[in-house]
Amino acid sequence: MSENQSPGADLVHVGFGNFVAMNKVLAIVTPNSAPIQRMIREGKKRGAIIDVTSGRRTKAAVFTESSNILLVAITPEALAGRVSAARAGKVTQAQDG
Repeated sequence: MSENQSPGADLVHVGFGNFVAMNKVLAIVTPNSAPIQRMIREGKKRGAIIDVTSGRRTKAAVFTESSNILLVAITPEALAGRVSAARAGKVTQAQDG
């Protein structure tokens, strides 16, 4: 196992067959405000953008511990719901064991 992976990483589907390790996420935000748009532009300049929208409109920006910014085509609310569902499933699995 590499140093970038942790044994209990919660992978959450962010659309189009792409997943993100939620233990590496700092923030999930909407890309509508000027400061976030500025951060995305600066990220593009330094090569820190990971676009997983498959050509769709960006509805959320996910900031990671490694200073990367993921652009995703699902809303922050939907992504938060997927994280909650994944954590609830993990708790249920742990209680069953």
